[in-house]
Amino acid sequence: MEFDLIARHFTRATPGAVLGVGDDCALLAPTPGMQLAVSSDMLLEGRHFSPQDSPAGIGHKSLAVNLSDLAAMGATPRWATLSIALPAADDAWLTAFARGFFRMADQHGIELVGGDTTRGALTISITVIGEVPPGEALRRDGAKPGDDVWVSGVIGSAAMALAYRQGRLFMEQIDAAKVLPALYLPTPRVALGIALRGVASSAIDISDGLLGDLGHILERSQAGAGLEFAALPTLPVVRAYLHEKVARDCVLAGGDDYELCFTAPPAKRDAVQTAAKNAGVAVTRIGHITAEAGLAVVGPDGQRLAVEHTGYDHFAA
Repeated sequence: MEFDLIARHFTRATPGAVLGVGDDCALLAPTPGMQLAVSSDMLLEGRHFSPQDSPAGIGHKSLAVNLSDLAAMGATPRWATLSIALPAADDAWLTAFARGFFRMADQHGIELVGGDTTRGALTISITVIGEVPPGEALRRDGAKPGDDVWVSGVIGSAAMALAYRQGRLFMEQIDAAKVLPALYLPTPRVALGIALRGVASSAIDISDGLLGDLGHILERSQAGAGLEFAALPTLPVVRAYLHEKVARDCVLAGGDDYELCFTAPPAKRDAVQTAAKNAGVAVTRIGHITAEAGLAVVGPDGQRLAVEHTGYDHFAA
């Protein structure tokens, strides 16, 4: 049964691998002279997605969030492995899941080369492997005082969609429809990450919230930062709800954005904009790195905002 499931839903040609699905191990030949970037993520039903969510959307998101890690390192996607625990062998669910998964894989040229299936609570675990030239990976420890802080795209939409779905934020249905796609179908900024090689001094993807993830850069770089709340890029529909505290928290610390937060010297502002243009995504300068430790957010009135939490806690109740 297990091998039939794999053969029906997850076995495809893998011209970029020496040997793909079908043996005890995949055989991979990295491009000569390149370093490998490897990342794993796990998604659990009830914590990362709902039982009512579209299986095709779950397939899309499960790979997208992993590709976002490669984007944050400036790595080119090459291969992935996929392990799934399933309550039962559901061909219709797997067909739709595989459709969403491979649609995302094809967009980024990544090949599925192995994995596993077993019976259990619905759990999806993916490992992605990418390549990056030696010395060109974007890391978290390179931010310097005076560097600009940037973010790609818009933030807060996915967290607001989740708050709406959980009943923590009232939104008109027409407004909710504008933010829900960000929660279900995130876009990994792979092309931007690659374009920022040699330009950005540090980078991270925003998965657990802007403040929390930027905090990881500050910790590794032994620096601080000052941000301007008014500069944070959001959809107009998000801005319309910022009088609500929960909406402000969604923008600052909501998570699930999968945009890139990165730093670069002011002298590289033109290079940053060129990289963004080449990648087809907008970027916004939202603050600067400081020598003093700490992360301050200044509101439109020039006063420092009180921040109660900075991001998603995977072990919170």
